[in-house]
Amino acid sequence: MIKRVILIVLDSVGIGQLPDAVDYGDDGSDTIGNIWRTRGHLSIPNMISLGLGNIDDVNIREKTENPIGCFGKAAEKSKGKDTTTGHWEICGIVLDKPFPVYPHGFPEDVIRAFEEAIGRPILGNIAASGTEIIKQLGQKHMQTGYPIVYTSADSVFQIAAHEDIIPVDQLYDMCLKARRILTGQHGVARVIARPFIGQPGNFQRTERRRDFSLKPPAPTLLDKLVSCGYSVAAVGKIEDIFAQQGITDKRHTTNNDDGIKATLDYMSQDFAGLIFTNLVDFDMLYGHRNDVEGYAKALEDFDAAIPALITAMRDDDMLIITADHGCDPTTPSTDHSREYIPILLYGRQIRSNVNIGVRSTYADIGATITDILKAGSLDNGCSFKNDIM
Repeated sequence: MIKRVILIVLDSVGIGQLPDAVDYGDDGSDTIGNIWRTRGHLSIPNMISLGLGNIDDVNIREKTENPIGCFGKAAEKSKGKDTTTGHWEICGIVLDKPFPVYPHGFPEDVIRAFEEAIGRPILGNIAASGTEIIKQLGQKHMQTGYPIVYTSADSVFQIAAHEDIIPVDQLYDMCLKARRILTGQHGVARVIARPFIGQPGNFQRTERRRDFSLKPPAPTLLDKLVSCGYSVAAVGKIEDIFAQQGITDKRHTTNNDDGIKATLDYMSQDFAGLIFTNLVDFDMLYGHRNDVEGYAKALEDFDAAIPALITAMRDDDMLIITADHGCDPTTPSTDHSREYIPILLYGRQIRSNVNIGVRSTYADIGATITDILKAGSLDNGCSFKNDIM
């Protein structure tokens, strides 16, 4: 009997465009496949052994005859391709419309309300790269004390501030005020604090980023588990994505290595329930910056950590490795891409070499977890428990 699930989301590690990718400007996107093709090689033997290369129609150049895990892929049923939408769908929520985006900046009434709430003007209010906008406006920000507001192709309201000019706690408070304003038709998925340090010409964003998400509109996998008495340990930005709901313990992390260490630490503890980890470096550091080599190295580094994760597993544990969307670093776009996500499963009570096929929604993952842990059912998703056990 499975008592604990370790669910690891490799943020943005998609495995091929969805049928509607062209509608999102993502025709040709294939995050892992295009990295492998562009780089010429990718050393990820442990994910290959779990069955990554055996997934239907995946553009992976290696496969194994006898995968030690179960494998498949899932399509995104929700509208959109952002972090919140992907994670919420994994946990049972399917959105019928995407979160709003602001390619030309936020409306005047939104900015005016925010300026009134924080008691000062803002700089920016454009769609921009986070590293580029602090290069452009960082010095003026330091001179005036005005926060920098910007967005991207995602549904985000981002506030950048130098830690010596606007202390991080004050920046977080500004984000909370923005979050209260950004509801209804302007209900962006996330308000993000983007603190930075340094001097003009050498600004650096810090690890004290924090996301302020909307609250999920319905009970999620996490809520179901907690209501049944299970523990839910959140690693990385999971607590932010779910607005703190359905979480019994949490660890903020600074990078992928830190996230893996926190996951292993939770695995060493004795409890039943879910360890839910987001590893964000793939997306934040490499996908959005079109850094193929950096992305490839991050994949190889995670793959090298899989043996330690498997060794740490108990007999009643199940490991799931998946993603939340794509972010193909080989395309001209620096935005997320509309892609299938991989599903790799392993455990001592889980069958090996089972192809669970192409799932019609990410929510099948959450439905399977609730089924295995006997925690009721979700509003969306179909369990594949009987296929893997």
